[in-house]
Amino acid sequence: MKEVVLASSNPHKIEEIYEILKTLEYKILSMKEVGLGDMDIVEDGDTFEANSLIKAKAVYEATKMPAIGDDSGLMVDYLNGEPGVYSARYSGEDKNYAANNEKLLKNLEGVPMEKRGAKFVTVITLMFSPEDYVVARGEVHGLIGEELKGSNGFGYDPLFVVPEKGKTFAELTSDEKNSISHRANALVKLQEILKERG
Repeated sequence: MKEVVLASSNPHKIEEIYEILKTLEYKILSMKEVGLGDMDIVEDGDTFEANSLIKAKAVYEATKMPAIGDDSGLMVDYLNGEPGVYSARYSGEDKNYAANNEKLLKNLEGVPMEKRGAKFVTVITLMFSPEDYVVARGEVHGLIGEELKGSNGFGYDPLFVVPEKGKTFAELTSDEKNSISHRANALVKLQEILKERG
């Protein structure tokens, strides 16, 4: 079993990645488990790819262990791709899910459903060393609902409607979400890359 450190202190993210990657021979460790619980990584990249690499590199350099950097966000068509890389801090620096959702609803007030297209994006970087790393990107397309629905998931999940399911991410079970989510799609690509590497 290979150990890999996830550059995140978000318990939801750790759980999702663990659930999806458990078929591979990788044991996911949190930053807290390797003594980096207080480490603050400055994500100042202007793309998901850049931030994902920044996170993986910071944790790799601190531990000299393989590290996964994951950067995710929501891109809304009507808002020219906002909130994008600022998804977690959309309403301010304190990463407040409720305030972020409130701001998004306010910015889309009066916009009809057919113009509320959006996508969730995840980019995952698995770094074995600064010269040896793999990158996988996953997306899932949907619409931004007009009200919060569901109590599962986190972040923008109660607003992100999956048309073919007729439900928001927050109304799906974790198994349902993990089978179609942006993170799942990125991790499937990552699995394929790792299998090819052998």
